[in-house]
Amino acid sequence: MISQTENYRWIEDWIRIPDSPLAKERGRTHGVAVSATGNILIFHQADPALLVYAPNGELLDGWGHYPGAHSLTLVEEDGKEYLWLTDEMARSVTKTTLTGEVVQVLEPPEHQCYADQAYIPTWVAVNERRFGGNDEIWVADGYGASLVHRFDREGRWIQTLDGEEGAGRFRCPHGISIVRRRNQAELYITDRANQRVQVYDLEGRFLRVFGEGFLTSPCAITQLEDRLLIPELKARLTLLDAEDRLLDQIGRHDEICEENNWPNNRALVRPEKFNSPHDAAADVNGNLYVVEWIIGGRVTKLERTG
Repeated sequence: MISQTENYRWIEDWIRIPDSPLAKERGRTHGVAVSATGNILIFHQADPALLVYAPNGELLDGWGHYPGAHSLTLVEEDGKEYLWLTDEMARSVTKTTLTGEVVQVLEPPEHQCYADQAYIPTWVAVNERRFGGNDEIWVADGYGASLVHRFDREGRWIQTLDGEEGAGRFRCPHGISIVRRRNQAELYITDRANQRVQVYDLEGRFLRVFGEGFLTSPCAITQLEDRLLIPELKARLTLLDAEDRLLDQIGRHDEICEENNWPNNRALVRPEKFNSPHDAAADVNGNLYVVEWIIGGRVTKLERTG
């Protein structure tokens, strides 16, 4: 038991990414998703960038050159799954099949801020039709101008949020997700440097803010039925209840963040403690897969036991 509210078996280094010079130099494991077949997809900064693992940890496939592999978002259209991939070095947003065929490239918006600021996308969320949405695409520019952009399904720019219409100007809106609970859909934005999450409706209207006081570095949002799991870069997973209140912090290791060369000093990594969680995904059995921002990568499986 590694949590006060959940029972998991911690499986250290559930998989290791393929050994290559680029994996040793970079190799940060930034994104993770679980396909309908149960395969686990890992997006990391090496070649090939997208790795496909079976539930037993066997490497099945690898493809794609994305030197700044950052996030992947799995969507479904007419019964077929696709991935939206962001690359922080190429500054690109790309939609592919699960085998790597590129089907759409989202161009940067022609926004006035980019006259003197960079566009460095970090995450994608899609208002999927299978859930009653319209396939509009939301993109977080977390590492550039700290904006969130809204596009139609064809990639035409509609709207930009900067946080001023909400709780205040974004500072690294790193991860975004459309959360569906209580028969409504809302856009969650991890305003990481402000240590909070801002919530909007899908027309871009601000609804509320939370997390100030208990979040330190929210990276992404993973929905677990009516609860939410937030990987935090500063060494923890934070679990929220259905009202976005703090339930638990899993694998918490705050003190490691004060050490020299954190997060890339592997000598600091401890079993059953997180180092730098960046994304998380759950399978149909409630098992969690957590990827971390550390050179060489780190993928942990939390196997649900109760």
